[in-house]
Amino acid sequence: MLKIQEIRELIKLIDKSSINEFKYENDGAKIVLKKNGVGESQLADVSAPAAAYQPAPAAIQPQAPVQSAPAAAPQAPAQEQPKAADENLHKIVSPMVGTFYSASAPDQPSFVKSGDKVSKDSIVCIIEAMKLFNEIESEVNGEIVEVLVENGQLVEYGQPLFLVKSE
Repeated sequence: MLKIQEIRELIKLIDKSSINEFKYENDGAKIVLKKNGVGESQLADVSAPAAAYQPAPAAIQPQAPVQSAPAAAPQAPAQEQPKAADENLHKIVSPMVGTFYSASAPDQPSFVKSGDKVSKDSIVCIIEAMKLFNEIESEVNGEIVEVLVENGQLVEYGQPLFLVKSE
């Protein structure tokens, strides 16, 4: 079953996307998320076998995570401002939908951080999609100016991950 943080991330991603309805079913548990209007999601249906899902209803039933999702909307324009100001910087974008990881393991240092030099084809992060870990490489030589996503964050296809000042 999904954890509450994963559900919150799903809500944020759906709010930012053009998806109007999302259904997820796993081991008898079912989640349906529907958009009511612009930038607002609602947890429409949560059902599962009683034995497998006893602790989770208390964590999911409060509508607070759903109501807080529209508050994430102001963050998107804030991220757009540095990108718009730095049009001359190269953007390393996500080639797929998945989970962003800055290191190969939780106890390992990040592949890159702001200020690090990267060369073409050096690994900058990992995107996990469907239990497959895909190493993402830099397309240019340069310096990482900004990391645009956080470790463990869900990313979409084409979403900028890093800004690189190319050499």
